Amino acid sequence: MSTYETSTAAPEGLLDALDAYEAALAANDLDALDAAFVDAPGTMRGDDRGLLVGHDAISAFRGARGGVQARSLTRVEVRPLGEGLALVVSVSEFAAGGQGLQTQLWRRDSDSDSDHDGTAAPRWRIEAAHVTGRPKAFDTTVWRAVGDPLVAPTASGPLDGLTVAVKDLYAVPGQPVGAGNPTYLRESPVQTTPAAAVAALLDAGAAIRGIARTDEFAYNLTGRNEHHGTPPNGAVPTRLPGGSSSGSASAVRLGTAEIGIGTDTAGSVRVPASYQGLWGLRTTHGAVSRDGLLPLAPSFDTVGWLTRSADVLLAALDATVPSDPDAPAEPELLVPAELLDLVEPAVARAFTAFVAGQGHPIGTVRLADLGIPPLDDLRELLRLAQAAEAVAAHGAWIDAHHGALSTVVGDRFAAARANDPAATADAVARLDHVRATIRTALAGRALLFPTVPGPAPLIAADGAALERTRTATTAMTSLASVGGVPAVSAPALTVDGAPVGVCLVGEPGTDRALVIRAGRMLQG
Repeated sequence: MSTYETSTAAPEGLLDALDAYEAALAANDLDALDAAFVDAPGTMRGDDRGLLVGHDAISAFRGARGGVQARSLTRVEVRPLGEGLALVVSVSEFAAGGQGLQTQLWRRDSDSDSDHDGTAAPRWRIEAAHVTGRPKAFDTTVWRAVGDPLVAPTASGPLDGLTVAVKDLYAVPGQPVGAGNPTYLRESPVQTTPAAAVAALLDAGAAIRGIARTDEFAYNLTGRNEHHGTPPNGAVPTRLPGGSSSGSASAVRLGTAEIGIGTDTAGSVRVPASYQGLWGLRTTHGAVSRDGLLPLAPSFDTVGWLTRSADVLLAALDATVPSDPDAPAEPELLVPAELLDLVEPAVARAFTAFVAGQGHPIGTVRLADLGIPPLDDLRELLRLAQAAEAVAAHGAWIDAHHGALSTVVGDRFAAARANDPAATADAVARLDHVRATIRTALAGRALLFPTVPGPAPLIAADGAALERTRTATTAMTSLASVGGVPAVSAPALTVDGAPVGVCLVGEPGTDRALVIRAGRMLQG
């Protein structure tokens, strides 16, 4: 029986439908919740993470949400708007404290044939809803720790007034390093000095807003973390945020920080930048000190940043890497055919239009003609060498903490240990030669191509689909990772309503030139 206050009479059956919906929420009854919404492409649901349009999109979101916190309605106001149409505004009280507000447009079926449950009577269903949830101190899927600021600037400089989301792999004074794993966090010592890359931003006037979530040990590209939840994709709430610099990317996209400092080993800055419509830079390997950074695979690990603009990205780069007057001149721009062959058809069409809109011809080249090995070979070399270094870095800890890893990352480390030793040794032995080959091929050149094969996967995507996406993605990101060269992802394309980045990869030391060139391209 309902216990909430209501000051107006409701149309027949509406409050019963509302009560049934609340019961379905409490039980996380997905079938009943699906049936409670009008099954139409125009049905809407919005909250602080964004707007969902279409019954299918709402159903997919709900399936990945995992239920809501216990609550009860304390007040309901109903305003009939016409025959079979009513506005319902309800106040909810959460068992853990705090209130929420739900605004819903309910529509009564025009006839019984549209019922999902086969009942003879018309039924009320939700056509549009906006939810204001229980207030949060901060979004714990995005942040592990937050302050105002968490760490103040150490000097004044070009980053004055800007805030930073620090990936939870870097040393931050007064905080332990958590690496996206609660067990590791509990045992991690409190740091007294910042990582070198963090110190550079503090010295340039930036403040640390907080420590951002990461996929465990940075060994994933989706942004999912079974321990803390999945940070929102601030561009498309039905899609994954991308990882492993997921929290840093989401914080920047959501406007709660201006700079996200992340790491890029196999694409962990470039992928979330593409998925969320951000600027992201993987720096030349070794150009930025990794002192104070928890490693994954040192031969590939690089410092990188995510921002909403090219100007802020350049400011972070300039604050960290001194300008080099002897840096290579602006390179010739080429589109590598093999990389374009890997993207989804809609992405290929959008990219082709983007290139055509530059107002000057951009040539196409085959990587093989530059002497660069096939992309499948680069991906496999990266996979094997990265896996060996990841096990070397964290295998002993994992052995001592059975069951501490999530299923996905635990399986990835297990697969790394199971790699053929001879194949691994061969990959490690070839790395320096292949890296030198790529760097020689890129001398005086920059390659332009879509950052990833397509838009971010849907939140509801299953593990097998995500592994296929990872395989396709690392075929595209491996060129810069194996080459140890800079790569910038710029928010240039929109495909199916979702962002996809374009990537410029160049020779070592062209980090700044690539960002400037990409900025000019986006300005038209």
